[in-house]
Parts: sequence; C-alpha cells; structure tokens
Amino acid sequence: MSARSSSPPLRATSPNDDGLRLRTTGRHDTNEEMDAHEKAPLLSMHGLRQQSLRAWQPLLTPNVMIPVLALLGLIFVPLGAFLWIDGHRVFELAIDYTMCRQMAPTTSFAPLPPMRLATVRGAARGTNPLVRWKRDLVQGRVQCTLEFTLPRTLKPPVFMYYRLTNFYQNHRRYSRSFSDKQLRGEPVHPEGIDIACRPYGRVAPHSEAVYYPCGLIANTFFNDTISDLTEVATNITYEFTERGIAWPSDHRKYAPLRGFDPDLHVPPPNWVATYGDRYAEMPDLATNERFQVWMRTSGLPNFYKLYGRNDSEPLERGTYRVVITDNYNVADIKGTKSLAISTSAMLGGYNPYLGALYMGTGTICLALAAIFWMRHRTNPRALGDHRYLSWVQAMGGTAGAPPSKPS
Repeated sequence: MSARSSSPPLRATSPNDDGLRLRTTGRHDTNEEMDAHEKAPLLSMHGLRQQSLRAWQPLLTPNVMIPVLALLGLIFVPLGAFLWIDGHRVFELAIDYTMCRQMAPTTSFAPLPPMRLATVRGAARGTNPLVRWKRDLVQGRVQCTLEFTLPRTLKPPVFMYYRLTNFYQNHRRYSRSFSDKQLRGEPVHPEGIDIACRPYGRVAPHSEAVYYPCGLIANTFFNDTISDLTEVATNITYEFTERGIAWPSDHRKYAPLRGFDPDLHVPPPNWVATYGDRYAEMPDLATNERFQVWMRTSGLPNFYKLYGRNDSEPLERGTYRVVITDNYNVADIKGTKSLAISTSAMLGGYNPYLGALYMGTGTICLALAAIFWMRHRTNPRALGDHRYLSWVQAMGGTAGAPPSKPS
C-alpha cells in the first residue's frame, strides 16, 4: 500500500474564487489593489447590512427587575421632591388690568375687584396683597396706574411678564405670516413680501410700498408700554431692562433693513398709535428684544411673554406703583391681559408638574418592586425549570427532553 499524502488534493480554480475568498474570510492581500467590483461583495456582507451586529438582550428575571425598579424609585422620589419644593419657592404676582379702561376710577385709587387678581404664588398662606388701580387720560391715551403691596423681598433675578389669554398664536395662517428675509435685513421684492406676509404685505394692491415689519405676527405686536416700578414710600425706581430677554438664537436672526425708504416702508396698521402713519426713522428690530420675544409664537392660547428683567438688585418688600399705557385691544379676541412680577427656580418659572411627575413615577416603581418581591418570595419560579415546558406538562411527565418526532 502506498503511503497517504498529508497534503490536500488539488482542485481547479476559477475567476470567482477570489470573490468567494473575500466573502468568506473578509481579508485580501494588501499588496493587491481592489477595484470597485472586488469591493462590492465586502460591502454587501457587512454586519450592518446583514443585520448581524452583535447585540445584548437582558434577561428580565425577578432578581434583575426588582433591584432596577427599587433603584429608579429611590432616585425619582427624592429628585421629584426637590423639584417640587424648588418650584414652589417661586413668587409670582399677576394682576389682570383688562378692564382698567372701563372700571378703574379717575379721581383716586380704588381696590381691584378680587376676580382681577389673577394669581399670587409663593406668599405666606392667607397673605392677600393689596392691589389698587386708577386711570388717567394723557394726550388722548388711557394710562392705567396699578398700586400693589409686595409681601416679601424678592432676590434677583426678578422678571416682569405680560400674560395674554385666548390668543391663538399657533394658528397656521398666523404663524406663517412673516418674512424671515425682511427680518434679517435683506431687501425683498414687494411681490415676495405680499406672498409671505398676507394680509399685511403690500400697503395696497400693486403698490411698491410694503409694511415694515410685515405680517400678522408683527401687526399684533403687544404695544402696551409698562413703566418701571416706583416705591411709594421712598419714590425709588426699580428698573427693568429688555437686554437679554430674547433667546440668543432668536436675537441673531435680526438685522437692520438695508435700503430703508420711509416712503416704501410704512408701519403696520396696529403700529400707527406708536409711530404714526410714517416712520421718522427706521425702527431697529435688531435691538428690540421685546419684539423678538413676541415673534417667537406660543403653542398655547394662554401664555406669558417676558417684558423685562433685573439680574442684580433685590426687589424690597413694600408698596409699588407701575403705569401702563393701555393701547392693546384684547376685546376682539375675548381675552385678558395681565401684568406679572415673578422670580425663577432652577428650571425656570413656576412649574409644579415636573416634580409631581417624578414623584409619581418613583412611587409606582417602588410599589411594583415591593409587589414583585412579595410575589417572588412567596411563590418563586426557578429559571429554566423543565417542569414548566409545554410538552412536559402535556405528557404529564416530571422532566425530560421533548418528545421525539413520529416516524
């Protein structure tokens, strides 16, 4: 007998062997260049395309889920309690002055009707700040003077808001009625303004004159003027600034209009009370942060808009007055307008819901962990117990392998 050779038998090769070798081994000779045809099999066999990437799937056993639920509960409950307590430290005084034009006396201050005191948060229980009002007619405009008592000193930052109700800024036609190019300072053809800003684009059909700024959002800009706070006893003014009230991302979107012409760029209809029928000089929208805040539309019909802030000085306890020039009409929308003085929490304004949500979720996790632990302690099930196999239970056996297939 001849000795067997240890070398493998030879076989014929074909041009497809290189592609097969690449597909099976995923390697190639680095000394040889690969063309696009040779790379295609490698790309098609990638684990991402073949859905063969490595993955890890946890086995949700009681010994795993009970500690996880307990840990989540122990994290969420204290975190929610902290957020809830921090949110309730916010002080907010909101005064509804919608009916000042009709109801406020003209001779002396009178107490504000209780229904007009919108909200008081953060004050001691039973504390009802005294709020009074009166109105005056100055140069044909109604000025509403509010006098209120601040029950405690507010640490900075202190914010001044106005609040509107029943105003649907999220309406599709309303929220799309503006020209971003015009706000960026770019010259826009009147036809483009008319398309983007209907019905407040062109001043008249086929006219070269356009509204600046154009659109429904700009035309309904909140134009009540609110003064700083003046303490009655000392006549000291507590000043608010509009610098820093707009988002930096919004502030960067605005620039002075290039090629401004007062004959071709006129105030929108609701701006006439402030600027007249013709601009004396171009309004600088790039620095008007109150306008920038207004242009960021709200998603809900009842909303707050930031009007001013003071980041350096505390607002001392005492009695203050604020004068509001009543220009903005909310009767057409059957809404209300309010002035709000507020502080902030770690995550912004008054928001009790986030803390309550965390505490509720944590409580549910702890309750489920306790229920699962009691269930596992009283009636445990061994993982991988053959007695629970369906075919074992069907055959009435105690343990064993699955039944063999019938021949």
